[in-house]
Amino acid sequence: MTATNAYAIDSYTDTYRIYELKEPATRSSVKICPERGGIVIGCQLHGQELLYLDRATFLDPSANIRGGIPILFPICGQLKDGQYEWEGAVYRMRNHGVARTSAWEVADKKTDGEAALTLVLKSSEETLASYPFDFELRFAFQLKEGRLGIRQTYRNLSDRPMPVQAGFHPYFATGENKRLFYESDATRLLDYNDGQIKPFAGTVDLSGLVESVALLDPKTPTVAFPFGQNGRVQLDYSPQFGTVVLWSVEGKPFICVEPWTAPNGALNRKEGLILVEPGGALELDFGISYSVRP
Repeated sequence: MTATNAYAIDSYTDTYRIYELKEPATRSSVKICPERGGIVIGCQLHGQELLYLDRATFLDPSANIRGGIPILFPICGQLKDGQYEWEGAVYRMRNHGVARTSAWEVADKKTDGEAALTLVLKSSEETLASYPFDFELRFAFQLKEGRLGIRQTYRNLSDRPMPVQAGFHPYFATGENKRLFYESDATRLLDYNDGQIKPFAGTVDLSGLVESVALLDPKTPTVAFPFGQNGRVQLDYSPQFGTVVLWSVEGKPFICVEPWTAPNGALNRKEGLILVEPGGALELDFGISYSVRP
C-alpha cells in the first residue's frame, strides 16, 4: 500500500450520516456520528472491535445512547436535583451535559498521514438555556498506527470565565466479566454506592453495583485493563483528566472506563472545575490503543 492510499474516510447513511476512518494496514477503523452528539459508535483497532453499542438507543433520536463513546461537556455525571447555581442564577442541565445531545458539524477531513475528522459544536439558544456561556468545541478524531486519538479544544467566547468539567464515557465490550484488574497508580477510590472512600489495589468488581466507582488520585494519566482472552486496552489522556470512573450494568456485556477532569457534582460544589478565561481555550488529548498480551 502506498502512502497516498494508506488512509481513507468513507461516509454512508445508517438513519444518520456516519463517517468511517480507515487504516487498512492495521485493520483499524473508527465510526463517528456527528448528528448524535459527535459520538464514536465503533472503534476497531488491529482487527478487534472494542465498543459496545445498543443500536436501538442509537437509532432513537429521543433516547440517550447506551454505548459508543459519548462526549461529556460541560459536566460529567449528575447534578443535585438536576440543577446548579452560577452567578446568582439557577440552571437545569441533563446528566453529562449538552454536548452529547447536540448535533455537531464536520469542519475538516484529512487522509494525509492519518485519517482524521474534525467536528465543531458551537453554543446555541438550547445550550445557553442550560449553560450560559458562548463556546466553541473543536474535536479532531485521529486514526493513526492502529490508535484512536481525540484532540480537543474548548474555547470560551464569553466575556467571563467559563467553568468546564470535561470527560468521555466509553462503553467497552468486555463481556459479562465485571471483575477486572486495572493498571493504574491510583491508591484510593470513591464508591458512589455507599459514599465511602476505599483503598484501591488494582482489582475492581462491578458485579451487582448500581452506581459507579471512581479512582481518585492517579499520578500517571493512563489506565489499562484486559480485553477478551489475551487483549489489553490502554487509555492515555491529558493530566487534567484526574478522575477515572468505572461503571457497568448488571447483565450487560460492557464496562465503562471514563476519564473525567473532576468527580461527580463538581459544578454543584464549585470544586475541581477548569475555568477557561474569556477568549481563551482549553486543549486536551485522549487516546485509546489495543494490543495483544504476550
